Amino acid sequence: MADVLSDRGAAFCEPAYGVRSLGDVVPAVAHALGSPLGPAPSGLVLPAASSYVVFLIDGLGARLLERYAHTAPYLSSLLETSPPATASVPSTTSTSLTSLGTGLMPGTHGLVGFTTRIPGTSELLNALLWDGDVDPLEWQPHPTAFGSLQAAGVRVTVVNKREFQGSGLTVAAHRGADYVGVDRVGERIAAVVAASAPAARQPALTYVYDGDLDWTGHRWGVASSQWLQQLAMIDHEAEQLREALPADRRLVVIADHGMVDVPSESRIDVSEDDDLRSGVALLGGEARFRHLYCTGGAVPDVLAAWRERLGARADVMTRAEAIGRGWFGPVDPAVLPRIGDVVVACRGDFAVLSTEVFPYESRLIGMHGSLTADEMLIPVLVD
Repeated sequence: MADVLSDRGAAFCEPAYGVRSLGDVVPAVAHALGSPLGPAPSGLVLPAASSYVVFLIDGLGARLLERYAHTAPYLSSLLETSPPATASVPSTTSTSLTSLGTGLMPGTHGLVGFTTRIPGTSELLNALLWDGDVDPLEWQPHPTAFGSLQAAGVRVTVVNKREFQGSGLTVAAHRGADYVGVDRVGERIAAVVAASAPAARQPALTYVYDGDLDWTGHRWGVASSQWLQQLAMIDHEAEQLREALPADRRLVVIADHGMVDVPSESRIDVSEDDDLRSGVALLGGEARFRHLYCTGGAVPDVLAAWRERLGARADVMTRAEAIGRGWFGPVDPAVLPRIGDVVVACRGDFAVLSTEVFPYESRLIGMHGSLTADEMLIPVLVD
């Protein structure tokens, strides 16, 4: 386990699919509730209970929580007895939330990036905002773990913002569960307490999400006073939630990814580099993990140009090489063309921007998506 979940110096932190990853959380909860969906994850065993609450804090990497433990005394108090797990690849919200809700690896559920090519088109699907012309049931056709548990007699409830109900990502990742829309911390906690009450002989799983820490990190950076203040507020919210829940209901606090701050000197803008644009028909992914969709026959040239230009600041590889490293798990044929012909995973605090295609990225300080330990290691805190 230590080898799987360490970054071994400068090496990337590889996903621990089937062992202790985000996609293993709901299968582990299912076993703890007495309603297994399949084999238990080999590295994630949870105590038996009739009711589980899974609280996902967007952007709270395990390394960040360790680094700023003094700011989050409640959450950090659980670190010693709760080893970290890994996010999916790329370490981004849409991929991770779908791995959590489906229990599947990215190569199967098909949400393999923040923005990915819609096969057969020159358009990108933004997996957070979605596209009305893309049917989420076709994009992600597999049953979700939430839905399978609900069908097995577990009462499964998603507690999230009202605006997310019925969104493309919610349908793809979390369909099959009951949905309770909330917008404030107080109503969020009250909704979780109500939904998590196990009925007679009916176990319960309640999933609740908070995205404020991630937003603050993107805007101000994870070394900022704004982020630390938000972390303190999240810590208090988690502690309030634990205190509001009866003792026999288990709380598991997790995250979808961590984050790194990217200084101006560690950024490169593809829009200002003719060599990097040459042969690239469509630029997808995000600043820390790029999908490059190439013009016909251009893959070798694109690969060579990007490797020469980026050097040790990123791993630049073909789609087949990235799949061969197990980053997406087994890849369904329908998912293959969504992955870039060339994949770029950034190291250190480096990022590849395009002010022409993604102008908002230049305004971000905190970023994620790649495979550094700061991005990939996530807490699994059990109380």
